[in-house]
Amino acid sequence: MANNSMEAANTATQSVNTNTHTESKTMKQKKRSSQWTWYIFLIPSFLGILLFMVYPIAESLRLSFFKSNGTIETFTGLANFRTVLTSGPFWNSVWNTFYIGIFQIIITIPLGFIFATLINSVSKGKNFFKVLYFLPNVTSIVAAAMIFQFVLHPEMGILNYILGSLGLPTPGWFSDPATSKWGVILLAVWHWIGFVIIICLANLQAISSEMYEAAKIDGASGIQQWLFITIPNMTGTFAFLLITGWIGALQRFNEVYVVGGPNGSPARSIQTMGAFIYERGFTGFEFGVASAATYIMFIIILIFTFINLKVSKMKI
Repeated sequence: MANNSMEAANTATQSVNTNTHTESKTMKQKKRSSQWTWYIFLIPSFLGILLFMVYPIAESLRLSFFKSNGTIETFTGLANFRTVLTSGPFWNSVWNTFYIGIFQIIITIPLGFIFATLINSVSKGKNFFKVLYFLPNVTSIVAAAMIFQFVLHPEMGILNYILGSLGLPTPGWFSDPATSKWGVILLAVWHWIGFVIIICLANLQAISSEMYEAAKIDGASGIQQWLFITIPNMTGTFAFLLITGWIGALQRFNEVYVVGGPNGSPARSIQTMGAFIYERGFTGFEFGVASAATYIMFIIILIFTFINLKVSKMKI
């Protein structure tokens, strides 16, 4: 009887273990099946990335080694890169790109930070000022460029009207090669400053109020608190704005195309690298040269991003 009871108990235990193992295996299979169901939903996005990002990048790299007008192709090796690097208009576009980008950044970041500090010190109406300053950033850059053509018109523009009323010179902003770059800089500052203000405000509001209270107890003035507490705590934000600003500046195309066309009129004074690539590819039908210029621009952006990270003492 004892042996029979032991055998029955063992049989029951084995049955329970078998059922538990089966249930565990079934649950794992269901979980794995559920995971694969979610992966299926990612397929359209994955295909979109392959079709609209990976393929164009690979095709552009291939075209950079061919002389191509879109239908006829001839392998030329590194000839397209040599053509770009020895092209006067290309280096002129590099100069224009850096000139506009440098002044846009050194004006917009400090000015945006000052505005953000003033808004942060206001007790009421912060949201109103945030919306007011951020509106240009959500405005289409194409629409903004068209509006600025009227604002900076040499004869009918409101800015020249104000300057003339004050007895100051009235330059032909987008019609004079000597001042056309500054017309684009003014447009870029107006369009980008709202983004800088919002990013700076987010960091300003994250700085601990205890640091300011301790500084007040030690007798620090408002300017001293701004110089020795606020600015040091903003270095990460400044680095982020510097990097994103450079990347955007080096890819500048829309506004200069609207204002000066693909050749950056007047006299190629505002043609950027992006406009040079467009001109060679879609105006001159030199797709191989345009592809080579694209990769040269990519290398320039990569180098400057690396330099910015090193200067900002950030790790890649």
